[in-house]
Amino acid sequence: MSDVKSALRQTAYAARKAAFAARSDTGAVAAATTHLMAEIGPPAGRIITGYMPIRTELDPLPAMTALHGQGARLAVPVIAGKGRPLDFREWVPGCALTEGPFGAMIPESGDWLTPDTLIVPLVGFDAACNRLGYGGGFYDRTLARLSALGPTRAIGFAFAAQELPPLPVEPTDIALDAIVTEAGVIRP
Repeated sequence: MSDVKSALRQTAYAARKAAFAARSDTGAVAAATTHLMAEIGPPAGRIITGYMPIRTELDPLPAMTALHGQGARLAVPVIAGKGRPLDFREWVPGCALTEGPFGAMIPESGDWLTPDTLIVPLVGFDAACNRLGYGGGFYDRTLARLSALGPTRAIGFAFAAQELPPLPVEPTDIALDAIVTEAGVIRP
């Protein structure tokens, strides 16, 4: 299974890299942000996580800034350690950041929050909203923990080019509630 997922990751990375290179020509970030805002719905009083984009990930910062301005509390993931679920530290536009594990920037300080909605980065996805991540299982463990605490929505955020054929699914893999791309919203 790991060899199959590794090969799919390479395909998805290449597609993401090409989409990332063309993003300003195609208006992908603006279109994806519009779709994401509509999918999230009214943000006031909610706790929503985004992420600090690395490498060629689709940038959620425009949506995060807009959500903050509309009354949501925002947070970004912090890796607590190998084999553990993610923690989420509050993020506000312009806050002081420091480099965290894997090169992702994280707030230097802030409250630890429990989100009701997550904007999730990914390497690839399929039409059933299965997510192919980086292989560490962080989001699967996190989604399992959060769903035990109460209702939680997980929305993948990616370029449409990252869609793959049906992915192999392991018992620990958790499908997302939706995938948002510049082309629209996919729901299982």
